[in-house]
Order: sequence, then C-alpha cells, then structure tokens
Amino acid sequence: MQTTFRIDGLTGSERPVKRWIKHAPTIITVGIIAAFAAHGRIAQPASYNDFADHSAIFGIPHAADVLSNAGFALVAIWGWLALRPHRNSDRLRAGWPGYRLFLIGLFLTAFGSAFFHLAPGNGRLTWDMLPIALAGAGLLVGVRGDTQPRSKTNIEAIVLGLFAVGSVAWWAATDRLGAGDLRPYLLLQVLPLILIPLWQSVYRAPRADRIAFAAAMALYVAAKVAEVLDHEIADTLGFVSGHTLKHLLATGATAAIVWGLTRRFSDSGGRAYGSGL
Repeated sequence: MQTTFRIDGLTGSERPVKRWIKHAPTIITVGIIAAFAAHGRIAQPASYNDFADHSAIFGIPHAADVLSNAGFALVAIWGWLALRPHRNSDRLRAGWPGYRLFLIGLFLTAFGSAFFHLAPGNGRLTWDMLPIALAGAGLLVGVRGDTQPRSKTNIEAIVLGLFAVGSVAWWAATDRLGAGDLRPYLLLQVLPLILIPLWQSVYRAPRADRIAFAAAMALYVAAKVAEVLDHEIADTLGFVSGHTLKHLLATGATAAIVWGLTRRFSDSGGRAYGSGL
C-alpha cells in the first residue's frame, strides 16, 4: 500500500504534479513560439484596410470606427484615477508596473486607432498596433506580478514594453519590403489569453479576479470575431459594422479588467492570492 504524506497542504503524491503545473506556462510559451517559428511568416490580409464603416459625422470620415475608440481613453482614465492612489498597497504593488503600462497603452490606443481609422492604410496602421501591443505587454506583466509577487515586474515591464515596440517595428520593416510578418505582434495577443487564466489557476487567484479576467477574455474573443465579420455584420444589422462593434466589445473587455482591479479596494473585495476564494 502506498503511503502519502502532506507538505503545505498537499499529499506527497500530489506535490510533483503541483511542481509540474507551475512549469506549464513556460512550456506552453516555448511551444507557442516554436509553433510560430515553424509556421513561417504571417501576413496582414490584403483586404484588411477595407472597412465596412463609411459613415460621416461633422465631416469625420469613417466616423463610427473613429469615435468608437473614445471608450478606451475613458476606461484608461478611470483605471488610472482609481488605481494609482493604491499603487503601493499590498494588493497592487507587485502588479502595478504592468497595469501602469496597460493603462498607458490603452489610453494611447484611443488616439492611435482613431488616427488610423480616419484614413485606413498600412502607413498609419503602426500607430494603431503599437499602443495595443504595449497594453498586451502590460497586462501580462501585471497579472504575473499579482500571481508571482517575487517577480521583478519593473524590469519585466521594460523588457516586454521594448518587445512590444520591436514587434510592431518588425512588422513595419518587413511590410516595407513587401513581406510583412505579424508573428511577434500576434504573440502578444495570444499569450495573455492563455497565460493569464493559467497563472490565475495555478496560483489560486481570488474569485473576483478570475471572473473579471474571464469576462474580459470572452469579450475580447467576441471582439475579434466581430472584426473578422466586419462586412457581414454591417450588412445584417445595418446600423453598426463589425469593426465598430469590435471597438465597443474591446472597450467592455478593458472595463472588466479595471473593474476587477478596483474591486480589490472595495469593502467586500480583495482576498489574497492563494486563498482560492
């Protein structure tokens, strides 16, 4: 008969599994990078800049696609005003360098995306992609800091921020050569969808955090679907295009994240990581 013993609340037979699970994020990240490398160049679709929205308001072309970016700035301002005063608290300190980058990227997204949609084209697309990449990098660092407080998140925010800039610069440089490659940029969009729920599961994030991020990711996936179905949604609904809807859904996703973070400082929120409650 096998004998088990308990260490830190785990039986001896469970502990090796726990150790393996903690390495899963690294293994998955390496696997994704390898898959991207093996796949080869991923190009921007030739028809990407052909958006369905042709509305005009007060002389603003593509007005719905342009003005629907305002929500990103509003959410970023809300997050900054609500969270910055708590940046040195135990519930935010470790993740703040990442969330700060996320909020800055989110605020800049409102202007970069609006600028792009005024006259869609690859020449302006860089200014849309760059703040989105920064926001994705910041989100990764923020959640990593929450779940693994010993992480050097200030350094990680700088490193991933530079990677975000480099990913967009890589696309811009390869696009000028007629062989645009989105792989580094897409990596920053794929990794949060996989690593964030995994980190939160492994390190037993508070239920409120898991709910907020799960809602955000569901809305983000819906936003990407709406983006792909831009013309189909416009033809079906008539009053809104898929890309405009994408902006609104993505705004909802970022609002869910900020809501989850601000809830830590409400009277009823804010249980510690590892509690699983």
